[in-house]
Amino acid sequence: MADGLNRFLGDTPGRTIVKLIVVSLIVGFVMSIFGLDPMDLLDGIRFFIIDLWYTGFDALGRVGQYLLIGATIVIPAFILLRLFASRN
Repeated sequence: MADGLNRFLGDTPGRTIVKLIVVSLIVGFVMSIFGLDPMDLLDGIRFFIIDLWYTGFDALGRVGQYLLIGATIVIPAFILLRLFASRN
């Protein structure tokens, strides 16, 4: 059992807990410097999902537009590259 747990954690449970505490302190300090709050991050994720839900169908329509706009550049460039490559 202990070998499976050590393998899962990558180290002993005690050392893993110490590593997680140290990394949590560093990440908390950096987030504090940038003025980030964990609730702000969670709210941002929640609002992103809600916006994605409401504008999802519009986004699918825009994908087709992006595909056509990109294809006007990519397809001719591909053809030119293939033509120049076939000469060599």
